[in-house]
Amino acid sequence: MPERLSARAVIETVATGFAEFDYGPVEYSEVDGPISWPGYDEAHAKAAKRTGESESVVCGHGRIGGTEAAVIAFEFGFLGGSMGGRTGDRVEAAFVRARELRLPLVFLIATGGSRMQEGMRALSQLQRVARQIALTREAGLPQIAVLRDPATGGGWATLGAGADVTLALSQAQVGFAGSRVRPPGDAHAYTAEAQYESGHIDAVVEPDELPGVLASWLGLLAGPAATEAPVPPALGRKELPETGWEAVRNARAAERPRAQSYLDHYFDEREEISGDLCGGRDPGVLCGFGKRNGETIAYVTQAGTPTLPSGFRTAARLVSLADRLGLPILTIVDTLGAANDAAAEGSGAGPSIAELFLAVASAKVPITSLVIGEGGSGGALAFAAPGRTWMTPDSYFSVTSPEAAASILKRDPSEVPETANQLRLRPQDVVELGVAQGIAPHVEDSR
Repeated sequence: MPERLSARAVIETVATGFAEFDYGPVEYSEVDGPISWPGYDEAHAKAAKRTGESESVVCGHGRIGGTEAAVIAFEFGFLGGSMGGRTGDRVEAAFVRARELRLPLVFLIATGGSRMQEGMRALSQLQRVARQIALTREAGLPQIAVLRDPATGGGWATLGAGADVTLALSQAQVGFAGSRVRPPGDAHAYTAEAQYESGHIDAVVEPDELPGVLASWLGLLAGPAATEAPVPPALGRKELPETGWEAVRNARAAERPRAQSYLDHYFDEREEISGDLCGGRDPGVLCGFGKRNGETIAYVTQAGTPTLPSGFRTAARLVSLADRLGLPILTIVDTLGAANDAAAEGSGAGPSIAELFLAVASAKVPITSLVIGEGGSGGALAFAAPGRTWMTPDSYFSVTSPEAAASILKRDPSEVPETANQLRLRPQDVVELGVAQGIAPHVEDSR
């Protein structure tokens, strides 16, 4: 388990110039809380004496890297970092102040959940917190969560999982069920690493890496945004194919540049989100935010494999987040098509593709798309922006693969090359059909 620092100690590791918010007058007339829990006032007083805090959260603002941010840090030593009515007062006030100051928010979470001694008053704070998250989303301000140890119960299920980007410290306990109430079984399922594997968090971070990672994320999400994503130059061949089958073979060539090469060439720095937040990760879909000439651009890329339902959902999540934050988007298309086996169907292939189509269609920010290899059917088209798509010379875009088309038409496999020619899938064909706007200039010609 990671070292359990106090709220102020962890703030000190990531922020400079921290100043606590003024929480306003605090007046409580209840004895032993809203449900008169015997000994609650005494326990509260002992927690305050032991930690030096008057509640289980410390809220304020400070500079993280080069970005001023609002910080909500949980003090686990104060009644297990549990959330009660007074905690909710502070958290709500911090959100309101952050919106007034137009500051991004960072949540440093270490909590066991809702405070038993306050009954349903405590549990209802989750609705209050959720409302503040929603209002802050509407305001277009980034929200980043850091899951410390432990991050369980409502703290995980609101501030943790409800943030735009969720990071977790290595080996932290993360789960809706706390250690004293969960059923016996696989303990690994309740770790940061397991939540990452399941697509529920974006990254697992070592404690000594956290200051740099947080600073990078805040610089990307709260820094200056580009007005649009310029079309990346083509990194592969310069010559256009003469036939459709040549276009297919060029796109499938092992030496053809892939998504990672394009991202490395396009961005000066970047950070990735990971997972669809509902149980899946697709290593063949790379999503995140990058700096190009000091300005932020979001990206969604296919890495050449059949795209899983979780990949479409992760892409839709990225598009929606970038749109909310006002950041332009670059999409890179490269897939034979959507995964279509039984597992993919059971995981929602159709609904997940529809989700991405709708996210792209409803985005208000400009989206630029580049097809760098295979553009296979709807699984590729879902990643492409209507009216803003370009092709590279070693790419193709087709209603379906030549092999699938031949099979559908009951043709002999030997007729696949001719079928490719008939599909008019070459880069220049796609431009002539009006589906793409042009051929991307080669990197040597764009300098």
